Amino acid sequence: MIEFWERTIKVSIDTDRCDECETKACIEACKKFARGLLQLKDGRPSVEHLTEDGIKRLGTECLACEYECWFRGKSAIKIDVPIEGLDEYLRKRGLLEENANQ
Repeated sequence: MIEFWERTIKVSIDTDRCDECETKACIEACKKFARGLLQLKDGRPSVEHLTEDGIKRLGTECLACEYECWFRGKSAIKIDVPIEGLDEYLRKRGLLEENANQ
């Protein structure tokens, strides 16, 4: 499992699922739609070639890796896009259960 933050999103990749993936679609999507943040290392996506600051600088938050992994890969990538104040907003309007995010 690898996790890293771009500027405002958190990317989590269950690299164990990547071993079974034949397409490595996330890598190609990152090259095509972003800046090639993800690179293949030992058959798995990696950002080890970059520093934390490098990831934030190069990351475009395009979400293409998650989509391609879901569509043509093994659904190993999850991107969280936290929105400050969203839970409070939803709670005030009765749209969020109190235990939903715990």
